[in-house]
Amino acid sequence: MTEHYPEEDRIFELLQALNKGICPKFERCAGISPTRLRLLHELFQVDEVSQITLQKGMDIDAAAVTRHLKGMEESGTITRRNNPVDNRVTLVSLTDQGRGRMLQYSEEKRRFVATLLTGFNDQERTVLIDMLNRLQSNINLL
Repeated sequence: MTEHYPEEDRIFELLQALNKGICPKFERCAGISPTRLRLLHELFQVDEVSQITLQKGMDIDAAAVTRHLKGMEESGTITRRNNPVDNRVTLVSLTDQGRGRMLQYSEEKRRFVATLLTGFNDQERTVLIDMLNRLQSNINLL
């Protein structure tokens, strides 16, 4: 038996399903989580940054950033060191290996997104971007 939901309920369910499904599928395809890729991307833009600045700039929980960075350090993509001026501050930077992987992961992301958007023409993509931006603005108001 199929129930008919109001349009808003169906939109919410679809958004939830997208949110639940996109991260694990991206990770399977690209070999990295979207959050770790964002961290790599942020680190790719700078020589070195404090862990707290990175965490605040990405608006991610401090414990989650620490957990991600620990795994990335173990895999050789980043290094962390104490700031010689202030021992309480941890500085983070990409390794050469991390820079190379960042480029590979970016290409995997490009392919993944291209697959997601298969069948969408340029106009539909522009409209989708506008709608997603409006949704994000509405979420920020909550």
